[in-house]
Amino acid sequence: MVDIVKTIDWSPLFISLKTGALATVLAFFIGIGTARLVMKQGKTAKALLDGILTLPLVLPPTVAGFFLLLLFSLRRPFGSFLYSEFDIKMVQTWPGCVIAALVIAFPLMYRNARAAFEQVDINVIYAGRTLGMSEGKIFWKVIVPMAAPGLASGTVLAFARAIGEYGATSMLAGNILGKTRTVSVAIASEVAAGNWDVAAFWVCVIIILSFLIVAAINLISGKNMKNVNRWI
Repeated sequence: MVDIVKTIDWSPLFISLKTGALATVLAFFIGIGTARLVMKQGKTAKALLDGILTLPLVLPPTVAGFFLLLLFSLRRPFGSFLYSEFDIKMVQTWPGCVIAALVIAFPLMYRNARAAFEQVDINVIYAGRTLGMSEGKIFWKVIVPMAAPGLASGTVLAFARAIGEYGATSMLAGNILGKTRTVSVAIASEVAAGNWDVAAFWVCVIIILSFLIVAAINLISGKNMKNVNRWI
């Protein structure tokens, strides 16, 4: 194992971490914005939008990767437009890693944000309106702080999902060492090449990262339950 550590190319770890970090930041703001928008809709529209936004969570990641390829391929109108007009290319590039991770991680952030917002006491919102606060100020100054524990859990889960994404990433961004090869892609590649020791090393790395993330979620949940436990 020591010899493997000395010779290992650490780029998959760095790519996974920076991909996960950026995808999580995007998922955070898009997720809470979308959750707020959906909650304002009627019952039918809310159910329809919720189903569409949650689809990446239940579909196989390769299906999401297939649709991303249809959208961003240079042979397709939108992908060709992005490349010709803005020099933006998603296929087999690091931005493609971010987009794939974002699409797969987004539903976790959205679902947690919506659940957290639904737990906010409506009377507090009414009180803010009575004080003359704007809807935007109520949202950022009242609702978001009160929903912070749920948002934090969603953020951690989204990050965990983003760094562990494989299916959509491999289809859209490919497997280019030092460019688009994440830890998950590296594991599959090393197993296919028969390098079981290297694959086992990356498995250990992702297990450690996953354990730290689960521990973080437990710490966040523990803080939320502290006051409740006093009454049990």
